[in-house]
Amino acid sequence: MKLQWTEKGLSDLVRLYEFLAPIDPRAATRTVRSLANAPGRLVTYPRIGEKLAQYEPREVRRLLIGHYEMRYEIQDDTIIVLRLWHTREDR
Repeated sequence: MKLQWTEKGLSDLVRLYEFLAPIDPRAATRTVRSLANAPGRLVTYPRIGEKLAQYEPREVRRLLIGHYEMRYEIQDDTIIVLRLWHTREDR
């Protein structure tokens, strides 16, 4: 399996960092690094996340990483990270 980030997924990482950095830059760096590394385990276990039926026939899943939610899609041999946000955000 290959891992790929969408432009929106990457911009979510930047947005989260920019929100957290003024409060605690080191914590912001740790959090974003952890979130950026989290999809690595999907390469081995791609279906670990909960499948979201509303996106069928696409195989879109969600993975909770602490207080953050990551949405990703499985397409053939590729895992595509779609979006990422804090679960307290108004989505």
